[in-house]
Amino acid sequence: MPAYKRYKNSLRNDGVVPQTLWTHAFAGHTDGSRKEFREILHDIPSASDFATPKPSLLIQRILQISTDKDSLILDSFAGSGTTAHAVLKQNAEDGGNRRFILVEMDEHIAQNVTAERVRRVAQGYTNAKGDQVAGLGGGFQYCRLSTEPLFAPDGQIRGDVSFAQLAEFVWFAETGVGFTGTADSPLLGTHEGRAIYLLYNGILKDLAPQSGNVLTATVFNRLPVFSGPKVIYAAANRMGARAAREGITFQQIPYALEVQP
Repeated sequence: MPAYKRYKNSLRNDGVVPQTLWTHAFAGHTDGSRKEFREILHDIPSASDFATPKPSLLIQRILQISTDKDSLILDSFAGSGTTAHAVLKQNAEDGGNRRFILVEMDEHIAQNVTAERVRRVAQGYTNAKGDQVAGLGGGFQYCRLSTEPLFAPDGQIRGDVSFAQLAEFVWFAETGVGFTGTADSPLLGTHEGRAIYLLYNGILKDLAPQSGNVLTATVFNRLPVFSGPKVIYAAANRMGARAAREGITFQQIPYALEVQP
């Protein structure tokens, strides 16, 4: 077969030809990865179900070869969370800002293994010997997929979507963090100095199409008061120039409902 030959005097740095065979010392091995994994999750019974987790060093070597410091890494079969662990390790080593998206369909594994491992390696943990292991830094947002899509085929919000369901989506789209409110008021909460409101599905006990879900002067006067900037999600805005005077940023439903990358 044709082959490309390189001579030592033409190589850079230490003159070592890159190897196609990665040794245990270079990329880790299954026994070591299993020990590493169980040291982190020594008190989680589900950890024993993973007999051969991938070595975090192996994934880290792949990241070193194939990513930049600001890359986004996707793992569609997250399992034991090795990919996120490797991303955090590499960021800690080279000061990178790589991000990751992990997908795990088994809810028990996602919550008790995948997310817990990432949380511990990011924030620090106590290992099986009782020693404190420092965290690598960074963090993540844990999200669950809804059983049904938010939007109907015509692009409108499905008719059976509740206020609470839409509140979670609006809050995440606006803030990038999970919603922890009670979803019993048009004022969802405040974030970074601004109040976030949602007018939808009769939250003001008025289902008239031109009233409770539309921002008018009358509706605005019924909203919980906030003295600073306000972001209001509603079907339409009928306040005119007063909206600007009141410090309102209007977001029209459903068109404004998208999560920014």
